Amino acid sequence: MPTTATQATQSNPAPTADPNWWRQASVYQIYPRSFADSNGDGIGDINGITAKVPYLKNLGIDAVWLSPFYPSALADGGYDVDDYRNVDPLLGTLEDFDAMANALHAAGLKLIVDIVPNHSSDRHQLFREALASPRGSAARNRYIFRDGLGEEGELPPSDWDSVFGGPAWERITEPDGSPGQWYMHIFAKEQPDFNWDNPEVREDFLKTLRFWSDRGVDGFRIDVAHALTKNLEETLPTKADLEAQGEALYLTGQHPYWDRDEVHEIYAEWRRVFNEYNPPRTAVAEAWVHTDRRARYASPEGLGQAFNFDLLQADFDAAQFRKTIIKNLAEAKASGASSTWVFSNHDVVRHATRYGLPASEPSAGGDIMAGQAGKRWLLAGGRQEDVDAELGLRRARAASLLMFALPGSAYLYQGEELGLQEVGNEIPDSARQDPAFFRNKGVEIGRDGCRVPLPWTSAGSSFGFGPGGSHLPQPEWFAGSSVEAQEGQGDSTLSLYRRALALRSQLQTTEALELLETGRDDVLAFRRPNGWTSITNFGTEPFELPAGQLLVSSSPLEAGRLPGAATAWLR
Repeated sequence: MPTTATQATQSNPAPTADPNWWRQASVYQIYPRSFADSNGDGIGDINGITAKVPYLKNLGIDAVWLSPFYPSALADGGYDVDDYRNVDPLLGTLEDFDAMANALHAAGLKLIVDIVPNHSSDRHQLFREALASPRGSAARNRYIFRDGLGEEGELPPSDWDSVFGGPAWERITEPDGSPGQWYMHIFAKEQPDFNWDNPEVREDFLKTLRFWSDRGVDGFRIDVAHALTKNLEETLPTKADLEAQGEALYLTGQHPYWDRDEVHEIYAEWRRVFNEYNPPRTAVAEAWVHTDRRARYASPEGLGQAFNFDLLQADFDAAQFRKTIIKNLAEAKASGASSTWVFSNHDVVRHATRYGLPASEPSAGGDIMAGQAGKRWLLAGGRQEDVDAELGLRRARAASLLMFALPGSAYLYQGEELGLQEVGNEIPDSARQDPAFFRNKGVEIGRDGCRVPLPWTSAGSSFGFGPGGSHLPQPEWFAGSSVEAQEGQGDSTLSLYRRALALRSQLQTTEALELLETGRDDVLAFRRPNGWTSITNFGTEPFELPAGQLLVSSSPLEAGRLPGAATAWLR
């Protein structure tokens, strides 16, 4: 994995910085290609992010999480990485990255970057070497190559499916032109899986972690953290074998490629690298695992924190929220981590849209589209007419305000502070980019709808995203949701987020929480030790608020009462 020989501009946090800053942080996820375009090529870039640092600072966040910005053919939105220690030329240079890191740190903001360790791009130098090398070579051993089944090896080594549809194996042509071996790819065929039993792979990723840490990166988000280690015994189980064993595989760490126990040996080694720095670098795992096994990823000896997607997968329902909050705070206390809360990201239907869809059965968990309501909307073709946008936004504002009151880290996705809806079938098939759409055409429309470039202004060819249009089409209704349209509007979603995040930074002092009795099953209230209370009305009938100073509310009060689908903070 080549390293570009460029001297890093030092942007390290001060050694006296709080090593526990991440425990209560508000973290804003940026999808770089869709945030801000500085040069007019229709693609967001690093300099565009740097130019928006004042906006990020004014929003009231503590840190920025940057989705992949590495060289990539974009077979999977940048999660097919050509070079882990460089910047995609379409997005900028390493010098641009250093300038961005310096600007964020000067504004008092931390920087988290995405690491994609399960697989590389098929254009990666190491994979090209593997293709050019013979069976059994050291180069092939860095990835997962197997001979095929059948008389001529014409069948894949197993009948496993990839996440994006189709087989999880791809056959290559050998250097001499003959049909060859098969390589494993849990995701797209352009994303071959690494062989994490190989010490060379492990060592090279340690170099990558140090490379970005030396450039001032404060932490890492680990993509598909539960998929690195594999058990590829000589005879592989079939899909039917795996289904027959059911949940036991996931609870015992015996699934052949998901959430195996030995993955934690890797993260213990990573933790030793993180602790070489002062303050230690942080990490958060994206691990879609059984909830009983999530804590190991968040242990102090491992990554330190793991996403909990439980609220993201819940309906707008008081009972589901209450149960999820109790469970995850208990898990965090047991592991020594702080919990994470998130409603939207680059992989799921925006929560302002999910909450505007008809009610659904609770999700069983682990769905990449996250939540049965959101998935059903995708399967139906993502029609905007399916969405009660006004109700969805009311609920999204209420849920976000509740989330900001919870102890732990709050993760935001770009555009949710504008109350953006998912862009559905307004994107023509010819403009779509997500491999999930192409591999499951006619079944789902994929994740492009949450990756449409942001509207900064109410007019212009790309609503202020950049002077040269945008790589995904923006709908006309973006004009009313733009930053410009919401600036100075006291009741706008942007103003609500700014007020709430400012209060959160002042009042978030401990990680304790006391649930309160409200007398109604559809009203959830809790008190924090610093003396302030969050109350959310999940129902439709107004709720009489107790005495106290109103700090902020997601919707205006009605004669002193909290309306339905609303949250208020009191002191």
